[in-house]
Amino acid sequence: MEPIRTIESRTVVIPRENIDTDQIIPGRFLKVTDKKGLGKALFSDWRYDAGGGPRADFVLNGPAAEGCTVLVAGDNFGCGSSREHAPWALVDYGIRAVVSTRVADIFRNNALKNGLLPIVLDPASHAKLLAAPGASVRIDLASQTISLPDGSTASFPLDGFAKYCLMNGVDELGFLLSQEESIAAFETRSKV
Repeated sequence: MEPIRTIESRTVVIPRENIDTDQIIPGRFLKVTDKKGLGKALFSDWRYDAGGGPRADFVLNGPAAEGCTVLVAGDNFGCGSSREHAPWALVDYGIRAVVSTRVADIFRNNALKNGLLPIVLDPASHAKLLAAPGASVRIDLASQTISLPDGSTASFPLDGFAKYCLMNGVDELGFLLSQEESIAAFETRSKV
């Protein structure tokens, strides 16, 4: 997993509310266990027509989305069934952070375990981002802040362990393995 300290990017905005995991990556793409290549399936039913051609009216198909690593979405992003493929597809596409006023709990947990930063903002701050597609933002994970188009910043909550893992590019298992010596020393000291 690539560490996240800061993210500087333009935003791509999908203002729809209740974007569920089946819309993020349709079920027909869930048969694979390899994360690579899933970015092509991201929002597949919205991005492509029945013949597989790109829909000109979908934001990810336009030049304005090129290189954007911050997705701003409507309220309740990632709701629906639990599927780890959803954050896999976002990360493989190049998204590093998703910003909403609410992120579904299961999606949030899957995202954090896969190097995707889910940011929950207050409605007023979020509205500033929704109103300014393509705005340049800076996310500072250490201070848990994101810059807004008007020059102000907004803070976002994130638990300490998730923050540590993201900043160090490790998942939960990677963290445990990094503590192997300390665990062995504790076990040696604590033998009964």
